[in-house]
Amino acid sequence: MGRLLLVSLPATGAVIYRCKHCDTPLAYATDIISRMFCCKNGKAYLFGKLVNVNVGEKDDREMTTGMHTVCDIFCVACGCILGWKYLAAVEKAQRYKVGKFILDRGVLVAAASPAAAAAAAAHGNGNGNGMWQQQQQTSGDDQDSDEESSDHQD
Repeated sequence: MGRLLLVSLPATGAVIYRCKHCDTPLAYATDIISRMFCCKNGKAYLFGKLVNVNVGEKDDREMTTGMHTVCDIFCVACGCILGWKYLAAVEKAQRYKVGKFILDRGVLVAAASPAAAAAAAAHGNGNGNGMWQQQQQTSGDDQDSDEESSDHQD
């Protein structure tokens, strides 16, 4: 087997989402397009950009919002399934998803970048995790509403 090449995400101060199983960086929180999606395991995020993923075989799936052509995405380091990538949508109203990624929240860990943690520690937040705590309090993740459409596999 060849050598594993991981793409690192530069420290920008933004929260970085990582694989829960191996801590591989996957995306910035700023790349989240919507937090109102579902997958078979529960809540999910729609991302515009990801790194360190492999794509699986193309598959046509019937979802709650109609027929979509998708491919599963896997962590490049540990191989766990993270979600899927939209390749095509039959319904015109759903085509905004094409080229975007669904990540299962259950396989993600969010953490402040090292630069943000250092900055928080320098400003006297004690544990160096103040930015993440503030992000958690203001993000409203637990206040999901049914106003936007969600998508999950049936």
